Amino acid sequence: MAEHHSLSAPLLSALPSDHKPHLVINVQDPIPDQTESTALQSQSALLHLQQNGESNNNRSNPFEFIGAHESFELPSYSTIDPFRNHTLNIAGVYEWVKIVICLPIALVRLALFGLCLAVGFMATKLALHGWKDKENPMPKWRCRLMLVTRISARLILFSFGYHWIKRRGKPAPREIAPIVVSNHVSYIEPIFFFYELFPTIVASESHDSMPFVGTIIRAMQVIYVDRFSRSSRKHAVNEIKRKASCNQFPRLLLFPEGTTTNGRLLISFQLGAFIPGYPVQPVIVRYPYVHFDQSWGHITVAKLMFRMFTQFHNFMEVEYLPLVSPHENRKENAIHFSQRTSSVMASALNVVQTSHSYGDFMLFAKASELNQENPTQFMVGMAWVESSFHIKTLEAMDFLETFLSMNPDPSGQVEFHDFLRVLRLKPCSLSEKIFGFIDVEKIGKITFKQYLLGSAHILKQPLFKQACELAFIECDIDGKNCILKQELRDAVTLAIPNMSEDEISLLHGLFDVDGDGRISKYDFLSSLKRHPLLIALFSPWLWHKGLTIADHR
Repeated sequence: MAEHHSLSAPLLSALPSDHKPHLVINVQDPIPDQTESTALQSQSALLHLQQNGESNNNRSNPFEFIGAHESFELPSYSTIDPFRNHTLNIAGVYEWVKIVICLPIALVRLALFGLCLAVGFMATKLALHGWKDKENPMPKWRCRLMLVTRISARLILFSFGYHWIKRRGKPAPREIAPIVVSNHVSYIEPIFFFYELFPTIVASESHDSMPFVGTIIRAMQVIYVDRFSRSSRKHAVNEIKRKASCNQFPRLLLFPEGTTTNGRLLISFQLGAFIPGYPVQPVIVRYPYVHFDQSWGHITVAKLMFRMFTQFHNFMEVEYLPLVSPHENRKENAIHFSQRTSSVMASALNVVQTSHSYGDFMLFAKASELNQENPTQFMVGMAWVESSFHIKTLEAMDFLETFLSMNPDPSGQVEFHDFLRVLRLKPCSLSEKIFGFIDVEKIGKITFKQYLLGSAHILKQPLFKQACELAFIECDIDGKNCILKQELRDAVTLAIPNMSEDEISLLHGLFDVDGDGRISKYDFLSSLKRHPLLIALFSPWLWHKGLTIADHR
C-alpha cells in the first residue's frame, strides 16, 4: 500500500542507520529591522547536524557551513584613476622654453605670495586676538578685519597665475542656501571661496596644525572632523545643523568628495552636507588647460606650486548652479539627496560618477609606499565596497597589507603558492578550495579586489562571528581560555592532515598575535577577522564534534 503523505505527516521518512552525519546550514533572508541577535536565535540561523548525507569536508565550498554562497559579486575591473595628474613630467620644447622665460617672473610671484601670506596671517591674528566666545558668530568688527586677509587671498591667487577668474551664475543668498558644495580639484578652490564667500568650512583635524593656514581657517570658525571616528563625524553633522540653522553664521562650504581628484570625474559623495536636510547650492570648478594639469593628484605641493609660478596664466572657471532642495512632498534620506546633487554636478561638468572614495586614495598611497609598480590597480571603489560589505577603509588597508606580503606580480596578481605562504597553509584539498573560492575567474591567480571582496563576503556572514567563538571554545580543550600548539594541531588535523611541527608552529604564530606562546581569545578572534578565510580550517572539527551555535549562545 502506498505510503500516505498528508500535511500532518512528516515530509522526511526515517533515515537509514548507515547514513553518516553532515553539516547543514539553513539561511533565510533577514527580516527588515530584525536584530542580529534575534535572527541568530531563529531557526533560520541554526547551525546543526542531521544524520544524512556526507561531510562538509567533501563539499567544494569550504564556507558553506556559515552560509556563504559559492560565488560573490565582483564588479568589472576599472582602469580609471581619479587622482592621476596628467602632466606629472614637463614635456615638450614649448613647456621648457616657457619655464625658462618665466623663472624671473616666478621669483617675483613667490615674493608676492610670501608677502600676502604674511599680511593675511597678521590681520587674522589681530582679528582673533582676545576672542574667546568662538561658539557664536564672529563679531562684525572682527569680520571687517578679515577683509584684509580675504584681499590677500585674492592676491595669492594672482601670484599663482590666476589673473582673472571666469564666473557663471551667482551665489544664492545665505538665507536661501546655507550650504554650498563644490567639486575639489586643487588647493586653489579653498583660497578662492575664502575670498569670495568667507564661509565656514569642514576640514580634517590635521589642517589645524598647518603653519599660517591653521590660524586662517580658525577665523572661518572651521568644523573639524576625523573621518575615521564615528563620534567626530556625528559631532561635525550636529555642528553643520547648528550653524546652517542660524543666519548669523556664514554659509557653510563642503567638498563632499572628501579629497581632491583630477576633475575628469566625480567620486562618491560624503553625506555630511546632506544629512541636515537644508537646500544646497552646487558649485563646479574647472581648470581648462593644454600643457599643465593643475589638479592636486599624485603630485607634491612644491612641484605643483613651481609649475603654477612658471605659467604665463592659469585658467579657472567657477559656475554656481541652481539650488538643489530636499523633496518636500516626501521624506528623502541623505543618500538620495546627495545622489541627486552629484548627478546635477556631473551633468554640468559633463563627467561620469564613480564609486571611488578617499579610501581608494589611501589604498593607492599604501601601495606606492610599498613600491608597487602600478599602485592604481589596488583601488577597488571603496564607496561601493563599504556600502555592500560594510568594510571600512582601515580594514581594507589591513587586507591590502596582507595581500602585498604575498608578492603580487607586476599585473597585481598573486599565485597559489604565495597565497599559502602568507596564510601559513600547505598544499591540500582544503587549501585549493579556499583559493578557488576567491579565484572567481579560475585562472590560478587572484587580484586584490578578489581577495578583499572574498574576505569581506565571509566576514559579513551572520554566522561568522559565532562560528569563530565556537571554534575557540572547542579548541580550548583544557578550558584555560587559551589555545596551545597541540590543541591547535588537534583542531586543524581533520582539515589539513599530516602537518609537520614547523608548519604547525607557523600557523600557531599567525594566531598568536602578542607572541606569548599561547593563543588567547582576543588573539584568535582578531586573527580570524584579519584572515577570515582561515575559518574554513575549523569546519571539519566542528562538524566532527556535532556542535550547534544555538547551544553555545
